[in-house]
Amino acid sequence: MASSSSSKPSSSSVALSSPSSQPSSSSVSTQAGIVYGADVTYQGATYKTVKIGDQTWFQRNLNYAVSGSKCGNGSSLSDANTTTCDTYGRLYDWATAMALPSKCNSMLSTSDADCAITTPHKGICPTGWHIPSDAEWIALGTAVGGFGTAGRYLKATSGWNNSGNGQDKYGFAALPGGDGYSGGYFSYVGYSGLWWSASEIDAGYAYGWIVDCYLEDVGRGDSGKSDGLLSVRCLQD
Repeated sequence: MASSSSSKPSSSSVALSSPSSQPSSSSVSTQAGIVYGADVTYQGATYKTVKIGDQTWFQRNLNYAVSGSKCGNGSSLSDANTTTCDTYGRLYDWATAMALPSKCNSMLSTSDADCAITTPHKGICPTGWHIPSDAEWIALGTAVGGFGTAGRYLKATSGWNNSGNGQDKYGFAALPGGDGYSGGYFSYVGYSGLWWSASEIDAGYAYGWIVDCYLEDVGRGDSGKSDGLLSVRCLQD
């Protein structure tokens, strides 16, 4: 995929709060060929979960209002909750998503102990869940039949512009939450969904994954850690 954020990132100050709420759960069920896991209640919101291959994912994007996260508000970004966040979840720069200091947006995790990435890396996900690595995103694409058609099977059956709705064959229910930029603007809602991985490319970039309304595939590319604000999907440990 094309870079979700092409300009070089700059460091900013982010005050992080601790994602300390413990998840609660309910029983596993199967419906219309989709295998649902236990519901997870986290920071006042309840997330359905879905099993795809050997993985269990949140069925919607994280909407955790940690300091530094943003909501789309027209063509700009807001600190306050909006209907956009109610539908698509919040947007995060990479360090915020990883629950790391803001300086980690401009340095490799191996260069500073404060920026260390664990395997798996919990980030802002609840206990027992983590930010998927690049390899785990690749495993998801493989589990749904390959990247050439993964978008078709992972996209929700409604909510995408330009007749871009998917089949939601596996219950992932991907929605086009768009992305934000450090300059304060918000774009591509209705057209694209973009998600962070915990895997870095270099000091300023990490791998991001994108689903587009015009395409049936799932793309992978470089996203500026501080300049790009992307969605988060949590994956079970």
